[in-house]
Amino acid sequence: MNSAPKVKADTLFLIFHIGQERFALAARDVAEVLPRIALKPVPQAPQWVAGVFAHRGQMVPVLDISHLTFGQPARARTSTRLVLVSYPGARLLGLILEQASDTLRLPAAQFRALGLDNRRAPYLGPVYEAEDGLIQWVKVDALLDERVRDLLYSDAQGAGDGL
Repeated sequence: MNSAPKVKADTLFLIFHIGQERFALAARDVAEVLPRIALKPVPQAPQWVAGVFAHRGQMVPVLDISHLTFGQPARARTSTRLVLVSYPGARLLGLILEQASDTLRLPAAQFRALGLDNRRAPYLGPVYEAEDGLIQWVKVDALLDERVRDLLYSDAQGAGDGL
């Protein structure tokens, strides 16, 4: 008789949309979900850097994931959210996500490489083949290249004043 404990293979994801396409963030990366708020623009930043805001004494940069991925800003919908994620270095990063109102448990081990070499979007991870289409995993730690990371986070350790 095998008495080994069963390992739960499901991972909780926050599901969001860019246009008609579905994407997923691992819930473990999500710190907080907020409504959209006014942001202060960041001079000389790429257009997909939506701005910054103060949150609990910390300046938090915000990316528009729709604009980053497909060049079109996120639509202002009631389901468009500002999702705070834990970014490497004990920092927060805000993401503007459309239709970010559902969670789903998916088997992380069943996500597969898309088979494309998309070096310009390393944050777009593997895909899960659901009955109603593909869901692509967005990897938080790969969202910023070194140039943008240095612009948005002024110190190497994430403990300084930031922006």
